[in-house]
Amino acid sequence: MAGPEATPVRDAATVVLVRQGGAEPALLMGQRGAAAAFMPDKYVFPGGALDDADWQVPLAVPPDPLCAARLEADGRPGLAAALAAGAVRELWEETGLILGRPGRWPVAPPAGWQSFAATGHLPDAGALRFVFRAITPPGRTRRFDARFFLADAAAIAGDPEDFGRASDELGHLHWVPMSQARRLNLPFITEVVLGEVAALLEAAGDGDAGIPFFDNSGPVPAFRRIR
Repeated sequence: MAGPEATPVRDAATVVLVRQGGAEPALLMGQRGAAAAFMPDKYVFPGGALDDADWQVPLAVPPDPLCAARLEADGRPGLAAALAAGAVRELWEETGLILGRPGRWPVAPPAGWQSFAATGHLPDAGALRFVFRAITPPGRTRRFDARFFLADAAAIAGDPEDFGRASDELGHLHWVPMSQARRLNLPFITEVVLGEVAALLEAAGDGDAGIPFFDNSGPVPAFRRIR
């Protein structure tokens, strides 16, 4: 029987949705169930593994060219659009929020996208900013090559407080003030991403040091930056 080290690494996308305008920025987070196979009871950002259908989805706006180049730095054409689509789909499934623009689908929506398409929107990849990448270390029951996207809640179509169409995958969905987020039961990588997002929001676009990447793809863990 194959050991944990043989666990396949799946592409994944996560959305760090930030809400500005209050006393401090707030982030949308939810709690995974106690019986979840991956990170039970932890508070996380909406996200999950890519589906095959995510590669087929038409976008209202394509990914930012620099973000796309960094997402495809490993030489996989089309990955940027697929990851952006997957991020939008996961946000929709887990929160019921629409990161999209009104428009008609030029093709029949693929499996997993019918409910989103029924809202009359196409996914908006232009609202997503690639900010972090991490590969789950060996030895875990599930492993992901996760790309984290930052998005402003102002890009949401509809009420950002309306979670009525969310699935039951995440509980206790709420907007968490930045200063309070670290008090929650968080996975290690979520804590790291929180620090990176806080620094990005404080810097307000000053400079570009590349994308932090926790690379556990090989036998020796490495931290590097995607330029």
